[in-house]
Amino acid sequence: MRAGTGRAACHHGEILQGVFLDGRGRRVAGLVTLPLAGLGTRAEFTRRPGTAAVTVVPADRTKALRAATYALAECAAHCRRPLGGGELRLVGDVPVGLGMGSSSSDVIAAVRAVADAFGVRLAPAAVARLAVRAERASDPLMLDGRALLFAQREGRVLEDLGAALPPAVVVGCALGGGRSVDTLALPAPAPADDTDVPAYERLRGLLRQAVAAADPALLGHVATESARLRQRVLPHAEFTALTGIAGRVGALGVQVAHSGNVAGLLFDPAARDLRGRVRACRRALAATGIPATYTFHTTPTPPATPSEESPHGRAHRGSDRPPRPDTRGRRVRLPAL
Repeated sequence: MRAGTGRAACHHGEILQGVFLDGRGRRVAGLVTLPLAGLGTRAEFTRRPGTAAVTVVPADRTKALRAATYALAECAAHCRRPLGGGELRLVGDVPVGLGMGSSSSDVIAAVRAVADAFGVRLAPAAVARLAVRAERASDPLMLDGRALLFAQREGRVLEDLGAALPPAVVVGCALGGGRSVDTLALPAPAPADDTDVPAYERLRGLLRQAVAAADPALLGHVATESARLRQRVLPHAEFTALTGIAGRVGALGVQVAHSGNVAGLLFDPAARDLRGRVRACRRALAATGIPATYTFHTTPTPPATPSEESPHGRAHRGSDRPPRPDTRGRRVRLPAL
């Protein structure tokens, strides 16, 4: 029996999400996620030749189980080996239901683990295809940190904006009391009209400029306007308070997960008295009843090569993910603060 391992990071919600035009002029749903290093899912897949069953631990990770089953069939056919079965084990520390890509992290780690068990390296496009098949829509976590406008329902890149988002410091928080959001229960967005698409295309152009110029102020503007537009689908009672805090403490803007309750206030890393601004932000959030969570940099991670998918090393032991962030002990400390 050969065991394969894989891992995948999570994200901190979206910088931009909406409806955009692809290269053929079609309207396509797309998003740009905000990477969050340090949290993710680790997977181990043990092949069991001669058996047909594929199981997963924990048993409720049904999307990851589907992904492992699809990857198993693809890798077995690639290697011309009998299909067989196996056991998938997942451990992770991504809070569920806050809009941080927990299911995509599970699914991508599972696909990588199965591929590793076969000694196969899958191209990121293949991982994206399997992920979308397993969960209907996927975040671009298989592409490891590049600034991408990604068609989450089609598993393809609409535009590569650059190697990384502009530098920023993000003070994370949890809206709605940190409650989980059932994405399947969200109302379907109204079809994009002739007003929506130009608005999102304008933000796309501004984000392209922000990445090219490494401009954190323009990044904050795009994130805030995107979050404001998304209020029509998933309204947050604290949104006005959040933008008010941003204005008072000198933040560049806010970003909000478009399918969850995680949010963040963005700061210029070069701002005068950054430490004081971050402290004032956390105090203001606490006074408003919004729990602060993670504080982190938009630090880029090394991208995968375009031709092959890295299995991302051996999985290691850890506890299963919590249902929501522990606001006392789960902060990611900033080395510079």
